Amino acid sequence: MEKITQTAGRNALGEFAPDFAHFNDDVLFGENWNNQDIDLKTRCIITVVALMSSGVTDSSLKYHLENAKAYGVTRAEISAIVTHVAFYAGWPKAWAVFNMAKEVWNEDCTAETEKEKFQKTILFPIGAPNDGFAQYFTGQSYLAPVSKNQVGIFNVTFEPKCRNNWHIHHADKGGGQILICVGGRGYYQEWGKEAIEMLPGDCINIPVGVKHWHGAAPDSWFSHLAIEVPGENGSNEWLEAVSDEVYNKLK
Repeated sequence: MEKITQTAGRNALGEFAPDFAHFNDDVLFGENWNNQDIDLKTRCIITVVALMSSGVTDSSLKYHLENAKAYGVTRAEISAIVTHVAFYAGWPKAWAVFNMAKEVWNEDCTAETEKEKFQKTILFPIGAPNDGFAQYFTGQSYLAPVSKNQVGIFNVTFEPKCRNNWHIHHADKGGGQILICVGGRGYYQEWGKEAIEMLPGDCINIPVGVKHWHGAAPDSWFSHLAIEVPGENGSNEWLEAVSDEVYNKLK
């Protein structure tokens, strides 16, 4: 269990009331909060209930509400907890706690889209809808340039079931493409070969002249960096879409 450390007592009262500061930092938080007979989430809930029941709705309650959220208490859980305690500790106290809890869980009150949720799991931006290449994709994709100098690097994001058409990279010399998965789960497949599952950290080297496609798994968003290997007279040849018959064999 994570060890709790506290210095608020010494910071605020170290010179004025050193004994109180010691008991606050070393005993209450140093020993009691680190007792492992109760997990931290439960301990946070008990503390919030005790403060609410006592009518304490100042900054100390705000601190413990923030603690509760940090240790896994969800907005739905804190709402149920305060509602339950209101019947025993008093309705006005519940109003006071809810006004403070709304601030602590404020960002959780706005429903996130699946795109917003996925963005939080990856380092690179999802970017704008990939409208310029939409005709070569089945489903919705997004494009975010990472580098356009020296070597072209783009973060390409696919919604679940989205994939690009079969295509071939051409070049007179050099060329090709490198894919590095940075989020979600997807697939890469060369013509006549089995599809390869791609997970974060996986890297695919695509030579020139190889017919292939890549895209998201049926049940997952997928992002990869597409790195353009420098070459002479490079071009892409876009071909037919990946059929449902081929794609639906994937899981």
